[in-house]
Amino acid sequence: MNREIGSSEREKLSILLILGLTCFFASAQRQCDDIKLNQVGYYPNSSKLAFITSSVRSDDFYIVSADGTDTVYQGTLGNKRKSAYSSTVTRVADFSLFTASGNYVLRIDDRQSFPFEIRSDVYTDLGKAVLKSFYYQRSSIPIEEKYAGKWSRNAKHSGDEVLVHPSSYSDDRGSVISSPGGWYNKGDLDKCVVTNGVTTSTLLSAYEDFTNYFDTLNTDIPESHDNIPDLLNEILFNVRWMFTMQDPFDGGVYHRCVNMKSNDATLNGSTEKAEVYKKSTRAALDFAAVMAQAGRVFKKMKWPLPGLSDSCLRASANAWFWALKYPNVPYNDNGSDKNYRSVAYTNSEQLNDEWIWAATEMFATSKNQMYFDVVAQNMDDSSGLSLLPGNVKMLAYYTMLRYQDILPAYTREVINLMRRRVLKIADEYIAHIASNAFLTVMGQSKNDFTMASNAVAASQGILLINAYLITGNDKYVSASMTNLDYLLGRNATGYCFVTGCFGIKSPLHPYYRLSDGYSEPVPGLLVAGPCGGREKSHFSTSSDIETSYNDDNAFSETNRISIDWNSSMVYLVNAVQAMQYELGFSPKTTSTIAVNR
Repeated sequence: MNREIGSSEREKLSILLILGLTCFFASAQRQCDDIKLNQVGYYPNSSKLAFITSSVRSDDFYIVSADGTDTVYQGTLGNKRKSAYSSTVTRVADFSLFTASGNYVLRIDDRQSFPFEIRSDVYTDLGKAVLKSFYYQRSSIPIEEKYAGKWSRNAKHSGDEVLVHPSSYSDDRGSVISSPGGWYNKGDLDKCVVTNGVTTSTLLSAYEDFTNYFDTLNTDIPESHDNIPDLLNEILFNVRWMFTMQDPFDGGVYHRCVNMKSNDATLNGSTEKAEVYKKSTRAALDFAAVMAQAGRVFKKMKWPLPGLSDSCLRASANAWFWALKYPNVPYNDNGSDKNYRSVAYTNSEQLNDEWIWAATEMFATSKNQMYFDVVAQNMDDSSGLSLLPGNVKMLAYYTMLRYQDILPAYTREVINLMRRRVLKIADEYIAHIASNAFLTVMGQSKNDFTMASNAVAASQGILLINAYLITGNDKYVSASMTNLDYLLGRNATGYCFVTGCFGIKSPLHPYYRLSDGYSEPVPGLLVAGPCGGREKSHFSTSSDIETSYNDDNAFSETNRISIDWNSSMVYLVNAVQAMQYELGFSPKTTSTIAVNR
């Protein structure tokens, strides 16, 4: 029986509730861990599910005001479900019918959940935080107390003098360049065109899909009061750095900019210079894709940013033609040079996904059939449609589908094939939700719990949102929100995986080398998440795949952060925020922001 409770019943139940409070407070932390739910909260009219993961005496659960004075809803637990990837057994508490705004907890027996909120715009602070996290990753400038508070710091690596590694030296450019700016990419003190580029593209895509929403989103960064949206200002900080990574004499792009000696230097104490390493085909193609997309987006900013769009498009074309000339130049580290300290992030020389992505972005911007021909040539194999970090083919699909209505008629067959493939994946996700112990898209396969499993969950959410954008069927957004719930606490660990105390149980010790001197982690960072099969002996609590997580900065496999993962979280959270009114998750008001399509 699920029902909202009347006033007389609330009075009786409140008396019983008060009698049980003493027992609850004696062991609140242990008891809260037994109830997994979205610790941030829910929109009034959205699905609201919690999961009980321990034995209970009663089948009845109650929604209670956070201060414990009012019981407002009564429901009955669902049947037991055994997880396929851990020993966890769940029972669902569905209180979707309860819509009143407020702060609440869920109670069952003498146990109480972490508090949560129900209201419109419930993810406002979270959406801003995951985007503002990029400000804290900025290189070469001080992070000011006015904007960063306790997380302020001095500038790290001015970038005024960056050495060109001997492997990358050219007579035309010389051995020293200027390369300031950009984001540190994994909480380390280095920057990678591939990682930074994928990140930038995901943020640009968020802007293209929800322009009106992001045009008004203020995240309190130094540029917040100019005539450029904060999201684009943050993107611009990295795009300007990416320009410096291209050799202006031949169009090639350095793969990575990294400290010469060590990534472990203290944040404010190192004066060592950075060094750029090796031009690669992968870097050139990713650079070409991002610059083509940036040129398209910044075209609307001709007044505040004159000439920027044209500069992006020239840089994109130069990188593309370098890649055509050098189509198989890998980026790798064979250990022959001890100062060539790096990893490739993606050592694979298979560049099919890079070629189709770069060609798609350049075609969508220029409508030049030369680029479309490359897209079509790389459409034969759908096996590369992976959502794992580092695979970029799906970015090409999203862009073609985004602009399908204004592309030439000769693209129709390819676009229809892309559409079918995206919807096939989305429909398979939805079909398997019912068999998942937490009723989420995430966790339908053991392959979901790879390195950066939380990025996989966010990427699945993005695919489902794109499925909605091309069909208008809101079932895809509802499915994507199961993964947002997963990331915010509806999972076997009970963690809300975003730093900054979004929820009571959130990571406090991320693997984050920029945290020197901080008593609390920078807010808005998405940690890697459960990682089954990798050094499971390190986990003292469990070797089960979906519970293999440890909030300890010594566990880089599960608690590392990365800007590309965070960009997926930016897209997912803010997309839901942008669409909450049109989908009826929140009641419309006169101040509701219209969202674009």
